[in-house]
Amino acid sequence: MPTDVKPAADIAAKWARVTPQRSADYEAGASNAGAKQNANAIAAAKAFQAAVTAGNIAQLFAGGLRRAGADKYNRKVKEVGVQRFGPGVQAAQADMASGMAPMVETIAAITPPARAPRGDTSNQQRSIVYQVALNKKRLALRAAGG
Repeated sequence: MPTDVKPAADIAAKWARVTPQRSADYEAGASNAGAKQNANAIAAAKAFQAAVTAGNIAQLFAGGLRRAGADKYNRKVKEVGVQRFGPGVQAAQADMASGMAPMVETIAAITPPARAPRGDTSNQQRSIVYQVALNKKRLALRAAGG
């Protein structure tokens, strides 16, 4: 005998009706779970590496994108993204400042080579100095977990 199950549309309708009322439950469960989430994510590093280097990962990735389609992306931008954009930016201000600080400090410590006349290819060295220093800093921060 087949399994008796409600239609997906009915399940989704109940989920959309009931779940928004559970924000206090979400807050209680998630607000102090950072240490556990962080430890579990670090412990999953090898599984992550195996997943993203699997032989069929490109096909799985592309297939998921095809299945979702461009219309979903466009719809979610309008229905969710626009309303969350401003508050999300405001909520991220301190994170942006602390994330940028090491790079801003790195840039501030660089004295680039003198400018050459316009069109001189040695002017490219000015940007390379910044690229090398910023990449070195990025790799150092990643290795340190910072």
